[in-house]
Amino acid sequence: MQTKIVILGAGHVGSHVAAALAADPLCGEIVLVDRIPEKAQAQADDIADSLSFSSHCPAVRAGSYADCADAAVTICAIGKPREKGQTRLDLLEDSVKMIAELGESLRASPPEGIVISITNPCDIIADCLRQELGMDRTRCFGTGTLLDTARLIRILSEQTGCPRSGIHALVMGEHGDSSMIPFGALHIGGKPASEAAGFCAEEALRRTRRTGMDIIEGKGSTEFGIGYAASVLVHAILTDAGTELPLSVALEGEYGVQGISCGVPCIVGRNGIRRIVEIPLTVPEREALDASISVLRQYSRLARQFKEA
Repeated sequence: MQTKIVILGAGHVGSHVAAALAADPLCGEIVLVDRIPEKAQAQADDIADSLSFSSHCPAVRAGSYADCADAAVTICAIGKPREKGQTRLDLLEDSVKMIAELGESLRASPPEGIVISITNPCDIIADCLRQELGMDRTRCFGTGTLLDTARLIRILSEQTGCPRSGIHALVMGEHGDSSMIPFGALHIGGKPASEAAGFCAEEALRRTRRTGMDIIEGKGSTEFGIGYAASVLVHAILTDAGTELPLSVALEGEYGVQGISCGVPCIVGRNGIRRIVEIPLTVPEREALDASISVLRQYSRLARQFKEA
């Protein structure tokens, strides 16, 4: 099945999402939309050039908001990039205003498919976009802690020497500095993480939280990791295989949380999120998740103030 994917925002993140998706045989058409049409066209042409020697050659072009109406998946990657020293939450005010403007544009051609938000701060902005579009939480959600989880798997592999394919791990809570790791759910080489030689929980958490800023300080932006992570999510949606991924979804009682979006394990399919998976947490893990929720709740209130201003 070949399908249409629309990416809103043709900057570092949006263009790398497009490039990663171009390699997926399930993607028949990739449309880039940007407030600077010439930029979207240039990115589309550049990606299209990379496919000339590929066995799979989807149509890659620039488009408009109207393309979202019949897209299987629309990906929101608009927003200012994070700079050195900034947390994702520092981007909140600008992102809230951009999402409000985007909502007005998209309501003219409402997306009938799935809407995924990458824009930082991811958890809060994903829910702002969902509310702007009046969509169900199962069809509009954020990449959340999917990238954090990719980073954690790399870090655990470096710590223990275990191939990444042999590591089962996830990150939960905020896509940011208050994220938490349910270490009781981690398995390395088929065994509990605590039994793996070289495993250090404190170091794994510190590096997982810090990696994004390390990359920004080293080269100015993050792009490849989130680009591929988003493509994995889109592939899971298109295959309808019921893949489990950690995503930012509005909670309605799960984990004892109401009205806040954060990263939790979800079963994903063609129609979006099929089910939120509630894994058992130890008391310290529960406290860490609650602390992350408290941070998000505080900034969610601030987002409403920015929107009303």
